[in-house]
Amino acid sequence: MPLKTLKRETAEALTLEWILHAKNYRLALNRKLCVGCEICTLACPKEAIKLEKQPKTPDGRAQRARVDIALEKCNFCGICDILCPYGAIEVTVNGEHVLNVVEKESFPQLVRDIQIDTSKCPVDCVECEKACPLNLIKVTWLTPDGKVVKDLGSLTKKERKGLKVNVEVKKEFCPCCRICEFKCPEGALHVRKSFYGKIHINQEKCPEGCKDCLDVCPVTGALYISEVNKKVYVNEAFCVYCGACKVVCPIAEALELKRTKIMHTPVRSGAWNKALERLASPLEITKELKAKGSQKALESVERRLGWRIP
Repeated sequence: MPLKTLKRETAEALTLEWILHAKNYRLALNRKLCVGCEICTLACPKEAIKLEKQPKTPDGRAQRARVDIALEKCNFCGICDILCPYGAIEVTVNGEHVLNVVEKESFPQLVRDIQIDTSKCPVDCVECEKACPLNLIKVTWLTPDGKVVKDLGSLTKKERKGLKVNVEVKKEFCPCCRICEFKCPEGALHVRKSFYGKIHINQEKCPEGCKDCLDVCPVTGALYISEVNKKVYVNEAFCVYCGACKVVCPIAEALELKRTKIMHTPVRSGAWNKALERLASPLEITKELKAKGSQKALESVERRLGWRIP
């Protein structure tokens, strides 16, 4: 048992701590990064995380739900840290970002697959940087000797030709919406989503004039209002299926969300199966269990034969 427990909350952060003789466990939730989605609440095996709906602003706009974490229930396992699409939660042990469930291979890591071929990037192109709804992309330029160019406009055309384009993405905070890929005119960016799924908005059940889901959606362009009937629609090419919209929807049947696939590193664990059961559809669970069964059977045959099956 911990010698001391602490819970501190400000407008910008929520911090939980366990202080033991030799270890200090700390969970920090960055409220600036948190979008009030449902991923952490569904994934938490201890049901320690709750979402609190917020009142609308004076001008009638919906606000993102607020996350609260019960200190008496949390065991600092780090599953919320692993699965947060926006990197809003960090669990540390003695100040180091250590996730025991990952080290013990009892839980996978979320895959954020973002490939960038800067050889295709024109020197003066910053479309991906401008397109990112979360401001996670930064385009810089390097001289042949590796120096950063601070002002591209001050260089002549001849000087620009020798520059190397550098595109940095803060992957740990990226929900992989793919907007940068769609906006890139040169096809230099390729992004694979971390979460796949399906959203259906039942327009007949949407309250007249309601756009609460649009107000809270963190990915600009994933939801939009039709010019024809002024109703909200989904652009699933950009949706990351985090569920922030579902949380604030005032009519339960008006917005349906199902996750059909979660990209993760290999794992052999019942803990992941249980998390997947809460996060995704039954069909996805069945697919994954079948895949694991097939892999185990293959490995068993390989062990008996003494050689690897290609």
